[in-house]
Amino acid sequence: MLKNNEKSKPKRLLHKTHQKMGKDVDVSTDKRAEGCQKMRQMLTRYNTKKTIRVFVAGGSRSGSNPDYAQQAFNLGFEIGKHDYQLTFGLSSRGIMGAVAQGVLEAWNQKEQKIAKPIQGITTEHYQKLYPDDTLNELTDVIVSHTLEERKQNLLSADFVVFAPGGLGTLDELVYDCIAMQDGLLEVKPFVLFNVGGFFHHLLEYLKDIHLKGFSDQMPFIVVDNVFEIEVAFAMIAHYRLKMKDKKRAAEVVNKIIHELPYVIEERQKNPEMSIGAILRDKDKIFKGSDLELKQNLSRTIETAYLNKEIMRMYDRLATTGRDTALASHKLAHLKERMKNTEKKNGFY
Repeated sequence: MLKNNEKSKPKRLLHKTHQKMGKDVDVSTDKRAEGCQKMRQMLTRYNTKKTIRVFVAGGSRSGSNPDYAQQAFNLGFEIGKHDYQLTFGLSSRGIMGAVAQGVLEAWNQKEQKIAKPIQGITTEHYQKLYPDDTLNELTDVIVSHTLEERKQNLLSADFVVFAPGGLGTLDELVYDCIAMQDGLLEVKPFVLFNVGGFFHHLLEYLKDIHLKGFSDQMPFIVVDNVFEIEVAFAMIAHYRLKMKDKKRAAEVVNKIIHELPYVIEERQKNPEMSIGAILRDKDKIFKGSDLELKQNLSRTIETAYLNKEIMRMYDRLATTGRDTALASHKLAHLKERMKNTEKKNGFY
């Protein structure tokens, strides 16, 4: 478990650009430009490291269901196990505190460790409100001047995971979607950690406003448990270099979304086989010359995707007593698409 830093409440802070636990650097107002430049240099240094940075947005409360916090801990453990660096809004409480604890637990079990497994990005205002909401010496802390600057710094991570949370998490999700839609943010994977169907209604709402022409379709990689998180992380790492090509990034993210259920099924059938090997075998078939093999694999991938979507629809019908007519209509549409998949002889 994490322990709060037992420092006394700090005096009124001036503009800070970088802070390590126990080492505060105050920058006067007339040096703000210089501080901003140093921050940009530091972020550039983080982004050029081989370590993948994962921005996690989640609640500062634990929620009413104990499973939320437990799964958040498991999410953090998975991040640490992959040697990723957690980037988050610096909270030792609630869902985010549980994620940080999971990262540190995995970090403690490793022989070769990255120096700083966690990066916290906060603001001066937040520090004044919550002076004791800190982590420990394993955390690099960046103090942004404004909330907008904080959001931009967080989004410089390689990809984003949204865990269960409240209005702050919803605000982060909407901000990030708008930034991507308006071209202010490079296309990158957005992972929804859909614990207990937490994001079902939000996903339906986002689909609805897209169908009505009010927004672009958002590239959400939806995972329902930690096993699926592990597969998604491996696929993101596998396709990471291809996503560096800005022109192909959206295509690659959609490829991950479509193929994820197939890779999950293959891993469940062959637990001894690495996810990387499954992906290489798949790519080898698509690069080969046997048209029938390509078509069969394409249908298998499409069927796995549709089965997963149908299962989520059933889950929604089982857990909500509302909007059943809409859900039933969409379920019928998915089943019809499944029938067409069995008849067609092409690619998806």
